[in-house]
Amino acid sequence: MSIGHSPRSVLSWGKGDDLGQINLTVNGRPFTVTCDDGQEARIRRLGQYVDAKVAEFVGSLGQVGEARLLLLAALVIADELADANEALQLERSGARAETEAKAAAGAAASSVNSLAQRVETIAARVESS
Repeated sequence: MSIGHSPRSVLSWGKGDDLGQINLTVNGRPFTVTCDDGQEARIRRLGQYVDAKVAEFVGSLGQVGEARLLLLAALVIADELADANEALQLERSGARAETEAKAAAGAAASSVNSLAQRVETIAARVESS
């Protein structure tokens, strides 16, 4: 059973086919993690990232307890993820707004061109009368 809802989730609970297993160290404590086969390097990098976040808190707060350090690291990582998701949403909405603005500008230009043709037609009629 995979953790999370993302197709990139590669951590697993229990046993299954094509699973890899790696050892991680966070705050000096070893952890064995099961993951989808072939994802070991990715999980190792993620584990190193978590360990670095925990180390930041150990450096500023000291050893205040494993649960508290892991909670603080998880909150900081969740905050980073939320910021990244918000930035992505802004970028997507900005790109959408840009596309809509270009479409509106094209429609406006087409309308102006149509009006100019009508004015020229009327002017030609006035001149020929």
